[in-house]
Amino acid sequence: MDMLKRVPVKEQDPKERAGNFKEVCLGYSEEEAIAEASRCLKCKNPRCQMGCPVNIDIPAFIKEVAERDLKNAYQIISRYSSLPAVCGRVCPQETQCEAKCIRGIKGEPVSIGKLERFVADWAMEHKIHPEAPKHKNGRKVAVIGSGPSGLTCAGDLAKDGFEVTIFEALHEPGGVLVYGIPEFRLPKERVVRKEIENVKSLGVKIETDVVVGKSVTIDELLTEEGFDAVFIGSGAGLPKFMGIPGENANGVFSANEYLTRSNLMKAYDDSYDTPIIAGKKVAVIGGGNVAMDAARTALRLGADVHIVYRRSEKELPARAEEVHHAKEEGIHFNLLTNPIKIHTDENGWVKGLRCVRMELGEPDASGRRRPNVIEGSDFMIEADTVIMALGTSPNPLIASTTEGLALNSHGCIIAKEEDGSTTKKAVYAGGDAVTGAATVILAMGAGKAAAKGIREYLLER
Repeated sequence: MDMLKRVPVKEQDPKERAGNFKEVCLGYSEEEAIAEASRCLKCKNPRCQMGCPVNIDIPAFIKEVAERDLKNAYQIISRYSSLPAVCGRVCPQETQCEAKCIRGIKGEPVSIGKLERFVADWAMEHKIHPEAPKHKNGRKVAVIGSGPSGLTCAGDLAKDGFEVTIFEALHEPGGVLVYGIPEFRLPKERVVRKEIENVKSLGVKIETDVVVGKSVTIDELLTEEGFDAVFIGSGAGLPKFMGIPGENANGVFSANEYLTRSNLMKAYDDSYDTPIIAGKKVAVIGGGNVAMDAARTALRLGADVHIVYRRSEKELPARAEEVHHAKEEGIHFNLLTNPIKIHTDENGWVKGLRCVRMELGEPDASGRRRPNVIEGSDFMIEADTVIMALGTSPNPLIASTTEGLALNSHGCIIAKEEDGSTTKKAVYAGGDAVTGAATVILAMGAGKAAAKGIREYLLER
């Protein structure tokens, strides 16, 4: 075995997977995982752990995998993370823990994410759950939203003996994990629901179909419902649009709606009565992970798909793995391209996307080179469906019904990064509701920080 190279992980063949919603990555076998774990250098000062937003003791769990003690490996991970099977699949390890792996200096970094996924899947298969708290501390906390930040905050608080209730607006818990990320990246029944059951096994209650701000307010939770603190992890589900002509045409979707219809409402499954206009020629505007998810979903629904992005491939914000998979599956990339108008037919349906070519200039405030229009470069992309994947912002309902909760200029809740505390006493917040649309693992890190802040506020003051 070449210790400088990773043990490769098996995947579905691109041509085959482009026509189904089964998981693309097939994961490690036990022997493959043990071989990969043996590549770890067991550093005395593990930089990988510093690169993890939830601070998992990575060398410790990998050591247990190498020694075939998979149960203990899982218990180590579950002390830090409530969603290891999720993180092992969707966390951008290549820019976090794996980016700091010492093994990666002269060779390929240890495949930390795939090992985490293997351990979590093994534990689910063998019905091993995180250790539940032995005692309750008598304090009640309400968590708004059952996405990654809410589940993490709830799980951490439950482990410390808090009585936690999650309030979820939709009919099914999971937040972006169930409505935003496609089945082929994150299986719902086999992974997400089981991870949620693990959180519930710690004593966490989940109430669905509760729209905080309408069904109940934060002030009512604190003054009438007996909760000692509230965590807001409501995410950012309000889609952004470009403001170009034709945006209101039939056949224009936000990625949020398109993915929700497919993932949560199972529009891809003929046995469900929740159809979607899949489109035969689909243009997806944007270059992030959500754009890749929407494009790859449309492809699986039978469309010829173009990604339209105004910068170059180097600036694509999506994970390299997702871009690679999209290309393998046959999705076209129209880079340095910006839409300026959606054309429609006489009945108001999309019939094409007018675009201009771009060239990159000097860096802007984000540090990326600013795209500038090349005059006279107009051209058409044939399309009958356009999906806007331009990011999202928080829904203003919670803030507008909560007295004393401050927002920034982008409509996000102002909260301290170190402990999630907001401008309102006993109210904490984290994840996309604070940062705007970001990654699952960053939302989890914020939920973890807020749990620590709530614990200190209620038990250590």
